[in-house]
Amino acid sequence: MTAQPTDADTPQGVPARDQGIQRHSAMPVRKYRPYEAVGLPDRGWPGRRAEQAPLWCSVDLRDGNQALTDPMDIARKRRMFDLLVDMGFKEIEVGFPTASQDDHAFLRHLVDADAIPDDVVVQVMTPIRDDFIERTVKALEGVPRAVLQIFHPTSEVQRRLVFRKDRRQTTAMALDGAEQALKLQDSIPGTEIYLQYAPESYTQTEPDYALELCNAVLDFWAPRAAHTLRINLPSTVEVFPPQEFADRIEYTHRNLLHRERTILGVHPHNDRGSGVAAAELAVLAGADRVEGTLFGNGERSGNVCLVTLAMNLFSQGVDPMLDLRDIDGIRRIVESCNQLPVHARHPWAGDFVYTSFAGSHQDAIAKGLRAREESGQDVWDVPYLPIDPRDIGRDYQALIRINTQSGKGGIAHLLRTEHGIELPRRLQIDFAAEMQAVCEELGGEITGEQLWEHFVERYVALGTEVAPGLPEAEPLVATPGAAAAAVAGYGLDAVVQGLAVARAGAPLDAVTAALEVVVDSRSYWGVGIADEEGEAVGRAVRAACLRALLDAEPTGR
Repeated sequence: MTAQPTDADTPQGVPARDQGIQRHSAMPVRKYRPYEAVGLPDRGWPGRRAEQAPLWCSVDLRDGNQALTDPMDIARKRRMFDLLVDMGFKEIEVGFPTASQDDHAFLRHLVDADAIPDDVVVQVMTPIRDDFIERTVKALEGVPRAVLQIFHPTSEVQRRLVFRKDRRQTTAMALDGAEQALKLQDSIPGTEIYLQYAPESYTQTEPDYALELCNAVLDFWAPRAAHTLRINLPSTVEVFPPQEFADRIEYTHRNLLHRERTILGVHPHNDRGSGVAAAELAVLAGADRVEGTLFGNGERSGNVCLVTLAMNLFSQGVDPMLDLRDIDGIRRIVESCNQLPVHARHPWAGDFVYTSFAGSHQDAIAKGLRAREESGQDVWDVPYLPIDPRDIGRDYQALIRINTQSGKGGIAHLLRTEHGIELPRRLQIDFAAEMQAVCEELGGEITGEQLWEHFVERYVALGTEVAPGLPEAEPLVATPGAAAAAVAGYGLDAVVQGLAVARAGAPLDAVTAALEVVVDSRSYWGVGIADEEGEAVGRAVRAACLRALLDAEPTGR
């Protein structure tokens, strides 16, 4: 017989009968130790509010790149670098020149191509080793301005198990690196070098000792070094909640020597899923600068997402100091460079984040948009939409169903229930825009049969009668790579954005393939339907290419 819960098993004041009672799991919880709080009873950060953006530094080209299964080549790195510059980043980490010949080659490419704008500071990093520091500085020849970050692991477990050094020896290493970096600061004519020290694994280093290390380096640099000094505190691994990170940053901020001439930066990771919160609270606690990546790419669970941080500020009426007006264009470039998709639910930028599937939500959004249009008010205030999607290059097509008659579902519902076909979300959006125009023209309800006819005409049945010289579809392997090769065969300079293959239910009972290609920043879809997967993919490629080619014609459809 199962034991009945008692009031002792429940939160204080809640009778056991009024809730489900959780039981102890079989997880080995005794294997792990809780963190030791720094203890800051007079913390000031909870009472503060963000009123300006921190200094952003993108580490996509170094920390993000080293986490990729297929690291970026020079062409992809250059595309990423140019995107970051266009977005407004003024500090960009470009590599680890002594750890990778590719990083060194890219840095020299930027110099040789004169690609670094005068108002952009690039950052390089090096472990504390005399030869590494010297080679890193040498690689900066020709760079107008650069941050030289020296770092070494400082956590207790690394000191004990990896380096077998005590605190005194670890501090001596930090000072050796500081001296070598200072010696080389003015060694390259025409290049301003800003010195930055980072105690790697800061979050796993005793707070008092991390502060001691930073102050030792600053005290050495301050009377001798030119320019502003920098301290960077990396959450190499995120090991405690964001409020503890904020406490430690405020503790450091309060007690840092030469604070008035020191830029205090943080480098949050997302191992606990709270990188964004940690970064935001760290800024409230005194941090001046935040390092991260676009959409959070990075080692393990990723770096903090700078797009999310910037958009969070924007949604509160704070200038993010970054241009995010074409968030989908930014996402496409990042996906292409990283060869990783951005999740459909990613904050602010995912395909689904401005779409409500619940009818009550859609009704509230529609009423909010109508009220805004009628009132002409400037301040955004629409249910379920924290920002106006148009501010970042989206439109309202994905927010409201095309056929809003009572008892009728949206496009996806009708195609799924009446024809057994599931559309990728971005294809749903594309087709919704087409059907919106049809609805306005016809002025009535679109039936499932009419919907299917328009779908086939637009995406499927594009035959030789409208393009006599176009080759017939050939069966293809269902991979983006094979599709991209086939697209190139049609003479298009296009990027394959997505390929979805699925089996449709009744009445189609066939394989469907949906392919999205992007030509000159414009998206084109093609759909193939066949008994065999390869044939469906081939037809989808042909249909997408034909749509792009027809659009390029002066009289294209």
